[in-house]
Amino acid sequence: MDVILNILTANLLSPIVLFFVLGLAAAIARSDLNIPEPFAKALSLYLMLAIGFKGGAEVARAGLDSALLLLILAGIALSFVIPAIAFSILRVASPLPRIDAAAVAAHYGSISIVTFIAASEFLQSQAIAFEGYLVAVAAAMEAPAILTGIWLAQRGRKANSDTQGRERRMPSMREILFNGSIVMLVGAFIIGWITGDEGLETMAPFVVDPFKGVLALFLLDMGLIAGRGLRSSLRMMGLRTILFGIYMPLISAVIATGVVMLLDLSTGSGALLITLAASASYIAVPAAMRIALPEAKPAIYATMSLGITFPFNLAIGIPLYAALAAAVT
Repeated sequence: MDVILNILTANLLSPIVLFFVLGLAAAIARSDLNIPEPFAKALSLYLMLAIGFKGGAEVARAGLDSALLLLILAGIALSFVIPAIAFSILRVASPLPRIDAAAVAAHYGSISIVTFIAASEFLQSQAIAFEGYLVAVAAAMEAPAILTGIWLAQRGRKANSDTQGRERRMPSMREILFNGSIVMLVGAFIIGWITGDEGLETMAPFVVDPFKGVLALFLLDMGLIAGRGLRSSLRMMGLRTILFGIYMPLISAVIATGVVMLLDLSTGSGALLITLAASASYIAVPAAMRIALPEAKPAIYATMSLGITFPFNLAIGIPLYAALAAAVT
């Protein structure tokens, strides 16, 4: 127990987490601290590029094998199953209507790449090795959750129309798969895979050295956004919905732990797979939900993923998932 408490304390006092806390506190205090949106988008693209490129270089070093393909298939399966479980729980344990429950559930089946990055940094700080190619699994887990969320929302509806009877446009597979964050992540992964260690050595001054500083700025912005969402949406969501944002990641983590045991993953890779399953998207899925389910409330699903689950995972969840992976591997 003392070991776990020491790990939790070290994580809470890391610069990455503290910059998020700074943004959260500034937003709640109504400070005028602000990260311009174009700059915040550039930070996001940089993180996608850096983590994708390093993951691709790792695949080039280790080689593409059946273990990686099996891991990707397992990630896709989790991304289909978890939203269905989340939706069932929300329909019973929260007052959310069907559309909002489906939109929220889609977020919990998808992944947060920044949570993944934070978990990677945490594992490195604890000297726990992991395979960099898990970024390929992260990329594969975006689209299935979106499709599942849309299906859950539409199932049982007599017609695909809005209140005026007009046809609602569903996002195409192309829109889902070619979301900007996915394109950058997968594209950088492929480039890293093609160029390997030589490419990584060339790009190291850009994708390795500045990485932690950029991540700190990005999490400062995430804290600002989460604080504003919490300030404006807590009453709308209700206590039962808020609690879902805390216990659902733990349920997802337990499910993913079974996959870790089944695939006999290492401690580091198991911790990252559990983190991916327990995280909640706040980039790709919100963009898709705005198109597919315009009547769903962004104030609920965006605040749930970014304002409730993301801080929980960043401060407490990641060390717990690492400890869980260590226990079963």
